[in-house]
Amino acid sequence: MPHIKVKPFDSTIVDKKIPDSSLLTFRAKAIGADEELWGVEYAGEEFLLQYKPESNGAAQLKYDKVTRPLKVNLLKEALAKTAEELNLEIQSSNIAISHTKAPLSSKYFKKIEDFETVDYTKEKLSVEVGFGSGKHLLYQAKKNPDTLFIGLEIHTPSAQQVLKQIELQGLDNIWVVNYDARLFLEMLPSNSCEQVFVHFPVPWDKKPHRRVISPSFLEESMRVLRKDGRLELRTDSDNYFWYALETFFGENVPKTHVEVRKNEALEVTSKYEARWLRQEKDIYDVYVKCLTESEAKALDIDFNFNAVKYMQGIEEKLSKKAMVFDGFFIHFERLFKIGEDKLLIKCAFGSYDRPEHKYILMDKEGCRYFASVPVKTMVNFKAHQKMKDIFSQGDLIV
Repeated sequence: MPHIKVKPFDSTIVDKKIPDSSLLTFRAKAIGADEELWGVEYAGEEFLLQYKPESNGAAQLKYDKVTRPLKVNLLKEALAKTAEELNLEIQSSNIAISHTKAPLSSKYFKKIEDFETVDYTKEKLSVEVGFGSGKHLLYQAKKNPDTLFIGLEIHTPSAQQVLKQIELQGLDNIWVVNYDARLFLEMLPSNSCEQVFVHFPVPWDKKPHRRVISPSFLEESMRVLRKDGRLELRTDSDNYFWYALETFFGENVPKTHVEVRKNEALEVTSKYEARWLRQEKDIYDVYVKCLTESEAKALDIDFNFNAVKYMQGIEEKLSKKAMVFDGFFIHFERLFKIGEDKLLIKCAFGSYDRPEHKYILMDKEGCRYFASVPVKTMVNFKAHQKMKDIFSQGDLIV
């Protein structure tokens, strides 16, 4: 991904440039580490760039993963303009602008925030989690023009490639969302989906908490599916198959309808699946039918911090360890000072198996999430309320 290596310099010149800069908004220096984050506003996007000296006599300027926009060329332009404004001595870079990739279309690319007030363009709705090359997603969209397909993919190049194919193939019934599916499902209305596809998810045998399939994902899938709709898992992993069955028949699942098939040929096959078939690997399909209608879900959630403001010395009182509460956690991972009276907090919070990662910007005027608010889930809201209490109280050590 985009970055440049520059000759190290006195970064305090950033503060001097900010008042007249066309894109730089603040410089935040890490507490206890040789690293900085620079606030940027460019082309209607707000995000962070990371500046970090290296041991080899160079320094690296790159994007921040938590706040990065999807448009890679936008990141490259912002890096180039930042280097130009600061007159940095570039040693190497990979920020050449690509003109071969189709521009991202706002018609088909949706941000997570869009789903708070979105109007769905079709009566029927299906979701595919982790679409990869997009072959199955594109095939389904062609075959079912009356259905809107929402494709979820956290791998940015894959998302860009499918957006390009949507344009080339003239499809109008796919939305691409570059976000974690485990959080996204909570944004959908109850009883709204025909199918939820989870094809060949990463097994995560060594980190099972990162698996897409989980009791909470099953619960949300059953909520968003209409009655008789189904969750469809397809996997080549023996471990994942047995784990999924254990989840679908879990002790907290009161009633379930599960269908299992082995080595069934689908109408469309990805190149990876074709490779596994040549290797004679077994392919498992597990279908879970939704048996009931669910109650409507309200999203009346407010992520404002209200009267919270920066208090002198708060950075010394915040807990450095993860704090575990009933059903959620909060971890202030890294603290950055901006001048004398501003603080930027990198934090993870919410559900243990699908955490939210955000920055919180705090000054003497107020407090807000940078650059976007969390997904409107109840577990995120509980964590937010707890953080608001922590920031407001006198003794913040937990």
